[in-house]
Amino acid sequence: MNPTAVVSERPGDSGTAGRAFKKDGPVGIGASRPGFLWAAPAAVFFGLFAIVPLIMVAVLSFASWDGLSDPEFAGLANWKKLLDDPVMIKSLWLSVLLTVLGVAVQTPLSILLGVWAAGHQRNRAVLSAIYFVPMLLSIAAVSVLWRALLDPNLGVPAHATWLFGDGNLFGVQAGAIGVLVFVSTWQFTPLHTLIYQGAARAVPQVLYQAAQIDGAGRVRQFFHITLPQLRNAIITSMILMVVGGLTTFDTVLILTQGGPGSDTTISAYYMYQKAFKSFDYGSASAIALLLVLVSTLISLIVVRLSGYDRMRSTMEGL
Repeated sequence: MNPTAVVSERPGDSGTAGRAFKKDGPVGIGASRPGFLWAAPAAVFFGLFAIVPLIMVAVLSFASWDGLSDPEFAGLANWKKLLDDPVMIKSLWLSVLLTVLGVAVQTPLSILLGVWAAGHQRNRAVLSAIYFVPMLLSIAAVSVLWRALLDPNLGVPAHATWLFGDGNLFGVQAGAIGVLVFVSTWQFTPLHTLIYQGAARAVPQVLYQAAQIDGAGRVRQFFHITLPQLRNAIITSMILMVVGGLTTFDTVLILTQGGPGSDTTISAYYMYQKAFKSFDYGSASAIALLLVLVSTLISLIVVRLSGYDRMRSTMEGL
């Protein structure tokens, strides 16, 4: 005699829906949804260190404050001043440019490396471990390292003039922007590679087996199976790149200091100059709030245009 009997009802039905019954009474067949108390610590942490500071920045963006005296309400004066500031307008375009270049360079490189690292090649684990080392270093340490290596007097360019010309990569805008893109790519590509590696390993092998039976080679498998299945990972990675690119600060501070002139003065670095050099915390707060709004808007556009918000399948790309 079977000791258990299961009563099945549709989800949402009252009474014994979703429960199994034994001789001695009902027992749950699945874990119940955690209560709010489980999320309370994270919610409190997020509120104290994200929501409250954001509200304070929003308030300060409508005030005049030098960091010492009491803040004074200034209305829209800070915002009008920023709109009339050519350096601010230029910094926004530079931020967008660096972000676009970062996405354009890091995305294909990360996908190729991630798919390769997900395979079973010989010595793959060792090579992957070595490649992921930059991800373990701080931004400041990486920036100091490359600043020394690319120094026009003592670094590599000074001994390879046939490749770098006069060796002063930081003396022209194109060279300085190229250095920023290269250093960011060197450090953050491993992070996105790790994302794609995990996503590639989750692709069902039966899809590749069916493609092999149909005569599809590796290139066709990559473009018709792997890439579509990595759609969710690509969107997640791109959003991280966009937010990271628009808020980059450490790299610019250490490598170029916004130079030459203001040719690499991105919005985050201009915010730092306004706050800690000009002691204009009202304008700096307006820049910070603007960056939050722009980052959020671009992320929502990426999600909307990609159809990510309409996906319901637990499988990648469906």
